[in-house]
Amino acid sequence: MKQETICLYGGYTPGNGEARQLPIYQSTTFKYATSEEMGALFDLEKEGYFYSRLANPTCDAVAKKICLLEGGSSAMLTSSGMSANLLAFTNIAGAGDHVICSAKCYGGTSNLLTVTLKRFGLEVTLVDPDAPEEELEAAFKENTKAVFGESISNPAGVILDLEKFARLAHAHGVPLIVDNTFATPINCRPFDWGADIVVHSTTKYMDGHAMTLGGCIVDSGNFDWEAHKDKFPGLTTPDESYHGVIYTQKFGRDAFINKAVAQLMRDLGVCQSASNAFLINIGLETLHLRVPRHCENALAIAKFLKDHPKVDWVNYAGLPGDKYYDLAQKYMPSGVCGVLCFGPKGGKEGAMRFTNALKLISIETHVADAKSCVLHPASHTHRQLNEQQLVEAGVLPELIRLSVGIESLDDLLADISQALDEV
Repeated sequence: MKQETICLYGGYTPGNGEARQLPIYQSTTFKYATSEEMGALFDLEKEGYFYSRLANPTCDAVAKKICLLEGGSSAMLTSSGMSANLLAFTNIAGAGDHVICSAKCYGGTSNLLTVTLKRFGLEVTLVDPDAPEEELEAAFKENTKAVFGESISNPAGVILDLEKFARLAHAHGVPLIVDNTFATPINCRPFDWGADIVVHSTTKYMDGHAMTLGGCIVDSGNFDWEAHKDKFPGLTTPDESYHGVIYTQKFGRDAFINKAVAQLMRDLGVCQSASNAFLINIGLETLHLRVPRHCENALAIAKFLKDHPKVDWVNYAGLPGDKYYDLAQKYMPSGVCGVLCFGPKGGKEGAMRFTNALKLISIETHVADAKSCVLHPASHTHRQLNEQQLVEAGVLPELIRLSVGIESLDDLLADISQALDEV
C-alpha cells in the first residue's frame, strides 16, 4: 500500500462483522482458560496478551501502522517521545558504554544523555553534525554502542546527513538511531538511507491536535547484532531475568523490539495507554493530508520573513539558499516540515516583543500540531543551558521557533506582520 492508504488502513484489518474503527481495548488484563496457555505467553512461546503494560491490541495496531509507514520490521509504542529515546538507548547501552549524539538535537534528549544517563554510567560525546567525516571518526571509541541524530533537529532545523552518519556508524559496527519526529515518514524514511532504528514523539505531527502524549520505536530489522555480538551481549547472550532467552536467536531480525518490550517495558513501565493510542491513530489517518499543508504554509512564511526588514535571519531547509537546502532536497524532496526558526531584530528583547504581540498564534511549549504556535527556546525549553551550551545547541538569544499550522495562510501572515511591527 502507498503511504496515503497505510495512514488509513495500516495495522488493523477488521473481520466480518467486527468494528470498522480500531477498538479501544480498555483493559489491563486478558482472560485465559488454562494456566498452561498463559504460561506459554510468559515463556515467549506464543503471541498474545496478558497485561497491557507489555502489550495491548490497540497499541500494537498503531505501532504496526507506524512501522508500515517507516518501512520497518517491528515497532512498539511508549508513553512519550522521551521514553522512546530512553528505551532505544538503554536497550543496547549501559554503564561503561559510550554513545555519540548530534550536538544539535533537542535539548531534552541531550539532557537525558549528558545528565541523567551519565549518572547511570553512560558516556556521551556530542558532535557537530556538519563536521567532516575525519572529525566524526575521532569520536568513536571501543565501547561506542550507538550513534544518534535527528533527521530535522529541534529547534535549529539542521538536516542530518543520514548516509554519512549511517556509513560511519556501520564502519564501527554500531547502529544509527534517528529521531524522525519533524519529518515524519510522509516526508522522509531514514531506513531508506541506512538508518537502523527510528524513534518518534507521536505527540507531534502523528497526533496532530495537541491532545495525546506518546512515542514510538521502529526497528528496520537490518542491523546484524550477531555479527557484532561482543558489543551487544544483552541481545546475543542469555537474559537470565527471562528464562535465559537469547533474543537474537529467538526473534531474529525483531530481536531489538522484543527485548525492549520483554525486559525494559517490563521493568520501566513507560507504556502507552490504549485510549491514547486510539487518539494517535485518528491523527495518523490524516497525516498524509496535513503534512503537505504544514510544509506549504511554512515555506510561504519563510519567504515572507526572509524579505522582511524587521528580521535578521531565517532558518528553514525548504527555503532555496538555506544552508541545508541541498540535503533537504536529497532526503525529503516532497517537503521538510512545518517548523522554522528566525531571528527578529533587537536580540532577545526583539524576540520577546514579537511573541508577546501575537494574537492568533499562541505561545506554547509544543510544536507540530494543526494550530500554529511559537516558542522562544532560550527563555523556555532551553533556559537551563548556559550561554556556551546555547550556542553549541544552535539556540541563539533571538531565536524564535515557529510551528506553522494548517490555518489560512493569509490569517497567519497578517498576525506575523502586525507582531513584527512591534519589534
